[in-house]
Amino acid sequence: MSYIIPFIILITIVVFIHEYGHYYFAKRYGVGVTDFSIGFGKEIFGFNDKSGTRWKFCIIPLGGYVKFFGDRNVFSQSEQEEILKKYSKEDQTKLFTLKPLYQRALIVAGGPIANFILAIIIFSFIYMFVGKDFTPPKIEEVQIGSPAEKAGLEKNDIIISINKNEVNSIMEVSTLINSSPNKMIEVGVLRNQKEMIFTTYPKTIDSKDSFGNSIKKRVIGIKITPVNNEFKREKLGPTKAMYYSIKEIWFVSKTTIKFVGALIIGQGDTSQLGGPVKIAKISGQVAEFGLIAFLSTVAYISISLGLINLFPIPLLDGGHLMFFLFEKILGRPLKQKTQEGFFRIGLFLLISLMVFTTFNDIKDWAAF
Repeated sequence: MSYIIPFIILITIVVFIHEYGHYYFAKRYGVGVTDFSIGFGKEIFGFNDKSGTRWKFCIIPLGGYVKFFGDRNVFSQSEQEEILKKYSKEDQTKLFTLKPLYQRALIVAGGPIANFILAIIIFSFIYMFVGKDFTPPKIEEVQIGSPAEKAGLEKNDIIISINKNEVNSIMEVSTLINSSPNKMIEVGVLRNQKEMIFTTYPKTIDSKDSFGNSIKKRVIGIKITPVNNEFKREKLGPTKAMYYSIKEIWFVSKTTIKFVGALIIGQGDTSQLGGPVKIAKISGQVAEFGLIAFLSTVAYISISLGLINLFPIPLLDGGHLMFFLFEKILGRPLKQKTQEGFFRIGLFLLISLMVFTTFNDIKDWAAF
């Protein structure tokens, strides 16, 4: 239960915000919404609002959906006449498929947009009321024979960048090294008030994360400490907090895209992929560290959900946006059979990913 309850809370928050993004733009543009569901399967409880939308919680808490009035998975030009005959003039104004292209695109993109906004709000809250770490990292020790020594890094070098990413905190050094899909890493340092760049090739070792989970970790063989042995945490104003929040979202998104690219070309570490069990395990472990750690995890999961949904895979939001792009270019929607073919491909890809992440989850289960 120590894992299940935090997991359900985390998933409920992230999924609700995602689906509310779709719901908000749908209502804004007059699209009828018949169902707003958190979870799948049999309904546990729910209620109807004044507009007739059924708000409900279902038994399988692994996602959610917003169902539009007259919802159809595919739509072709030839179907439009049938739709016009089937519905009254009043009902036609509530149909998603008859809305202008830009409105449909915003309704679909509303979910990921809401996820990014949630992350901005959480990070901004943390940076304003708890503070953001700005402790400069200094190299305290360079291991003999390590990649860092071979590259020319020395004791007392102050790390200012990694792969052209500015290092603002001692906490970012390991993150930037491990999130890079490149074999080579450029480390920028300040030595005797002079900026220098060194090229190093990290080695991968078996290690443990903060919670004791087994991970593959990239290291260059250095020990770092705060400059002047002082940690610097600063509470930010609203504007600066929002700036660093957006910067964090951009970093996570960029890193995720690079990781996916590395997986596609066979260079990524597939053992890091996980599904519901892994998320449940992490959310439970993080919850033990307190509210701030848990909120940070919610923000990162929200970014991941928003970004992944923008991938151009049919059945995901990005797949629908891809169809809308084709519609804009061609001047008409793709034919129904063509869209159905894409949906089958998307379904195959998603099922394959689910099977793979479930396999990783089963391996993770042994660590419970």
